[in-house]
Amino acid sequence: MNKNIKLAVAGAVLALSASAANAGIIIPAGEWTLDINGNVNGFVSQTRADTPTGTHTSGVYVNGGLAYEGARDSSNVRLGKTPMKQNGITTGLLPAWIGFTGKTRQNDLDVEFTISLQPQISDNGVTGDGAVPASSTSQFLNRQTYLSFGDKSWGSIKLGKDLGIFASDAILNDMTLLGVGAGGSYSGSGDNTTLGGIGSGYIYAAWKGQVAYTTPNFNGFQATVGITNPNQIGNGLASNTLNQDRFGLEAKASYSFAADNVTGKVWASGASYDVTTSSTVSYTVSAGDIGATINAAGFGLTGYYYTGSGAGSTFLGVNGATSAGVKRDSDGGYVQVTYVLPTKTKVGLSYGESNLDGLAADLTTNLLKTNQRVTAGVYHPLTKHLNLVAEYSNVESEAQNGNKAESQSYSAGAILFF
Repeated sequence: MNKNIKLAVAGAVLALSASAANAGIIIPAGEWTLDINGNVNGFVSQTRADTPTGTHTSGVYVNGGLAYEGARDSSNVRLGKTPMKQNGITTGLLPAWIGFTGKTRQNDLDVEFTISLQPQISDNGVTGDGAVPASSTSQFLNRQTYLSFGDKSWGSIKLGKDLGIFASDAILNDMTLLGVGAGGSYSGSGDNTTLGGIGSGYIYAAWKGQVAYTTPNFNGFQATVGITNPNQIGNGLASNTLNQDRFGLEAKASYSFAADNVTGKVWASGASYDVTTSSTVSYTVSAGDIGATINAAGFGLTGYYYTGSGAGSTFLGVNGATSAGVKRDSDGGYVQVTYVLPTKTKVGLSYGESNLDGLAADLTTNLLKTNQRVTAGVYHPLTKHLNLVAEYSNVESEAQNGNKAESQSYSAGAILFF
């Protein structure tokens, strides 16, 4: 299986059967070995919005909030029944995936390429095939196109597009990776994927053009450092696009361990970006995190924390600074507990929150203050490749001025790896 999907499955501590993280369809081809791999998933999902409190601007009670607030007409009047409901047959947090990985050993180098594509089932346009999409987000995704080369004696170099380095372990250890997690304004039924714990526990790592070096594995310790494509940031102001003065810098270090029936991992990562707005205001975005996960006797425990300056919430840089370049601080994290029953069914409970510290001028606005999420999930291996998933998530969003919104998401479906 593609390396990132392997990490996603294993890292989420939801590889309900060992085969879920095995290689895909292996084809020897001369000097190359081709691995065709991926997953298909689908979920029936409903998000129910409670009536928000406070006043709204342009139909939004909490700007940057993830709690679903329901539909409104052009006069910002709520439509339909109260509470509002949004139904969808959707792809989960991990999109459907088909990846092609080729590997070979040449001139004492391990050489590899990966190209992957991510279709989705959620488009509600009149044609149902994306020709007339229901939203601008319902597109065919391209998350990975990279080459790498190296040797276990000195490490490896990657060049191309892949998952970002900063905050990558946060999403790879999120139990909702194999499910749906949070619904909300960023994950309607026409979108490619749902949110999981993004924006309510961690900042999205995103998929970035990068040049990265990874060290050899020193008895469980490993580090990666890289420069990233300077087109990965926005502050939530459509009229104030952020342009980067240099390549982004991202790095992480981790230590994995195993003793008897106990396994675990500790990691830390960081990111730094210099940006200039369209009005030539400059500032630096910085963020860092730390996390750990441990598994023993069927129990799994994961803890994660991040902090940033100018980093914003949900997506790196969103609402991280004013149009004048005055930065806002932010932080958040999540705690997750899982347990594997004798039936091999895994049950899990996760709590996460993301906080944005408002400036004095923000305190009377509907700018996001906090997104909080509680998710309960059940994950059952029906076969060694097919897993059934059911989840419930409650999301609460609060604005700087005290506005509040709350919604509940229910989902049930299946994910199949090959």
